[in-house]
Amino acid sequence: MKRLVPRTGVRWKIAMAIAAVGALIAVTLSLVVHNAARVSMLDNMRELQLDRLTLAHRMSSSGKRPLLQAQINDPSLPASLRAEVRKGNKATHVEERPGRAPDVWAAMPTANGDVLSLHSRFAGRNATIMQDLDKALIVGSIAVVFGGCALGVLIGGQLSRRLRRAAAAAGKVAEGNTDVRVREAVGGVVRDETDDLARSIDALTDALNGRIEAERRVTADIAHELRTPVTGLLTAAELLPPGRPTELVLDRARAMRTLVEDVLEVARLDSASERAELQQIALGEFVSRRIAVLDPEVKVQVVHESWVSTDPRRLERILGNLLGNAAKHGSKPVEVTVEGRVVRVRDHGTGFPEELLREGPSRFRTGSSDRAGHGHGLGLTIAAGQARVLGARLTFRNAAGVRGGAIAVLWLPEHAPTNTGSFPMIMPPEE
Repeated sequence: MKRLVPRTGVRWKIAMAIAAVGALIAVTLSLVVHNAARVSMLDNMRELQLDRLTLAHRMSSSGKRPLLQAQINDPSLPASLRAEVRKGNKATHVEERPGRAPDVWAAMPTANGDVLSLHSRFAGRNATIMQDLDKALIVGSIAVVFGGCALGVLIGGQLSRRLRRAAAAAGKVAEGNTDVRVREAVGGVVRDETDDLARSIDALTDALNGRIEAERRVTADIAHELRTPVTGLLTAAELLPPGRPTELVLDRARAMRTLVEDVLEVARLDSASERAELQQIALGEFVSRRIAVLDPEVKVQVVHESWVSTDPRRLERILGNLLGNAAKHGSKPVEVTVEGRVVRVRDHGTGFPEELLREGPSRFRTGSSDRAGHGHGLGLTIAAGQARVLGARLTFRNAAGVRGGAIAVLWLPEHAPTNTGSFPMIMPPEE
């Protein structure tokens, strides 16, 4: 079972990363500031308590009653503070209690051996200041998180747009439009890794185009050089005396000549120099007449007639190759359906192999058991190439159900490219 993988754009990944880092920094700094402010205020309160306790001790030494809520021998004095005072030292102590404000103690010994202490709670104005500080820290942290998220969306959006442009341009290159330059499609003034990627793709495209062009030229040159000797061989074979050996030689010579012509045609189609010579034809009538000549046993059904502007010679070539493929690799009956600008060719064999459905027609694809396992694999390749010249789309699929079979569908465009490679301009009818 295929696992579902969530897909998130680069923009939101960068935004979430910056927001997460901003939140971590904001929380850390807030805790540090909070603790530092609290410790500082407690230290100030300790010093204030000692000053107040010293004043109270002076008052008690002069015979007056200690003021400022100072206590002598307070029974609630913490034990640790009492022990420190017994040593003859002034000391302070902060007592922390869960859910309550801290208690700040200050104590010192007197001349008669008593312990003078002062106790107050860390509340009031100090607590208000800490609450205001905490609110300011929370608001600042939220602002940092949202600001970082917005900055991440802005930065990530620019990077995401550049990557999408690069992906779109690379997709056009993969479709065969080798004139597209990924670096030009990316654009922008800032130079980053996206530019390096675009330049690498352009360099790879140029290298592949060079290799493909070299292979195409070698193939075309070989096929062209073979045409003359193969023609001579066929002519010489026709002069042999009648008999079974002569028939075998003629059959192989004709097959070789057909292969050479097909290779030359594939080379011409690969060069993208072929142009359509358009004519207005009634598609259903044209298909019916041509198929009656190519294979009278094929049943043709015209569901809806339509006039199209196309190249009859190339269209006939496509139909002939599709019928030849169906007759050679499929099973009867072979059915052709014309509906508007769509032509379907179906047989009732085992269907197209998975490789062809996944990758499309491939020249010289051979095998032992699949549908494309016999011949040279040029028939469907030529049909697909001629369809591109017509500006049409040729798709392949297998029929569902018990009857099964392979279905090739030719989608003719409303306006096919002319012999100059452009599309005809349709003028509105005069009123």
